[in-house]
Amino acid sequence: MSKIAFIFPGQGAQYVGMGKDIYQRHPAAADLLDQAAEVLGDGLLRIMFSGPAEELQKTEYTQPAILAASLAAFRVLEQAGLRAGAVAGLSLGEYSALVAAGSLAFTDALPLVQKRGRLMQEAVPLGQGSMAAIMGLGREEIERICREASSRGVVSPSNYNCPGQIVVSGRAEAVERAAALARAAGAKKVVQLKVSAPFHCALMAPVEAMLERELAQLDLHPPSIPVVLNVTAAVQTDPSEIKASLVKQVSSPILWEQSMRTLLDKGFDTFIEPGPGKVLTRFIKQIDATVYAAGVEDCDTLEAVLGELKGART
Repeated sequence: MSKIAFIFPGQGAQYVGMGKDIYQRHPAAADLLDQAAEVLGDGLLRIMFSGPAEELQKTEYTQPAILAASLAAFRVLEQAGLRAGAVAGLSLGEYSALVAAGSLAFTDALPLVQKRGRLMQEAVPLGQGSMAAIMGLGREEIERICREASSRGVVSPSNYNCPGQIVVSGRAEAVERAAALARAAGAKKVVQLKVSAPFHCALMAPVEAMLERELAQLDLHPPSIPVVLNVTAAVQTDPSEIKASLVKQVSSPILWEQSMRTLLDKGFDTFIEPGPGKVLTRFIKQIDATVYAAGVEDCDTLEAVLGELKGART
């Protein structure tokens, strides 16, 4: 019998039209997205479904939109009979994972991630920070490169995504220097990410105290299924520790590859990515090519995944 883990995408997966197909054809998704509109206003669904893209790219809209689209797909998968044995989510996706695990209420998560998005956006003036994905170099080499480039300002690894792909984040000049050093060291590819702020580095530290205050007002419950947290790559069940991890997450690197290896070590062999894009699906296949991994973002991908999993079980 397959052991299923649901993995939830983070910022960057968004696109205009996400969630619309499932909203129109699945009442479970429509109910959840209508609830999101009640909490944050009708503008959220309008921006998700119709754009403009410039509005959807604003962090304060991007974060609740991805959370809502991801959980809409998750609800439909649940209704179809798929049950996760564990969950994880990349950065913002960790909030989706906590909702899916029954630890955080959906109606609390929406305004929380919207506030989180605003705080992260305001922490560094636009244009002063950046992020870059480096392909083809090892962890130790990239950490060495960041130490050297830090003479230009803050720069550090922000996402350990999968073998051969690590993202660095920090001051724009320092990230540019790290990118140049990575190319000189033989990196296969260096890609400047289209982000509005340098996430998961020390420049986000001012956000921590404000986010901690927001989280202190909310009730978190022990998750009903294991949740693997970004900053430790370990399962955590204590609500106070989960809150502390969410606070630390904004300025700490995301240990995604390590988190997936935690699930693999626990015997999980089926990874479903509910929500926009298939970035995490590609990452897990880079980590372990033998597992089943697929994204569910619309009715076509939903039917394909359900058909494939049903076929595997018969």
